[in-house]
Amino acid sequence: MKGMDGSLAVDLISNLILIDADMRRRAAISHALSSGGIHVEPFENISELAMAWPRSGVVLIHDQAGAIDELIESMASHGEWFPIIAFSEEPGAQRIVQAILDGAIDYIAWPISPEELTDSLAKAITRAESMGNAKLREVMARARVDRLTRREREVLGGVASGLSNRLIGEKLSISPRTVEIHRANMLNKLGANHTSDAIRIAIEASLVN
Repeated sequence: MKGMDGSLAVDLISNLILIDADMRRRAAISHALSSGGIHVEPFENISELAMAWPRSGVVLIHDQAGAIDELIESMASHGEWFPIIAFSEEPGAQRIVQAILDGAIDYIAWPISPEELTDSLAKAITRAESMGNAKLREVMARARVDRLTRREREVLGGVASGLSNRLIGEKLSISPRTVEIHRANMLNKLGANHTSDAIRIAIEASLVN
């Protein structure tokens, strides 16, 4: 990612990806931002977004159960990461903290004036840059690792530690053949073509040091 100068921040804001199942609120937010010169691409849900995956932008998503996790999983499958800003009406502190832990970089309480929203978006984009590429890769890697079963994750840990299938099998009290099966499933779920790809994902997800 390039350095986040003012022009790049404007470019990212100008392509705002709005995800909100509430049609009236979606329309109100789109109108508010459009009046401020910000182009908004509204989507009802993440499935709709996946059908018209954008090249760049910032995601403003209405915070509801599982929404951020689903969005990050979709971004991981596409191999793209966009800064995520969550919003809801009168959010509590615990809800905001959980959204940040899930991968959002900022949280906005709705309703908010177009001026305040534009300012919040600019600050959030700057924050995304300050996180650096390592943090973005970590978010995506963790989303991929979360797809694994407990046993597949244990096999991944063994692979990342440089153990052979035989040694992993001894450690987990399973046969080398069973390790091979878990290993193949693990690579498939991670979208990894080679063992080295899986190890990189494990390291980025902080599964191993």
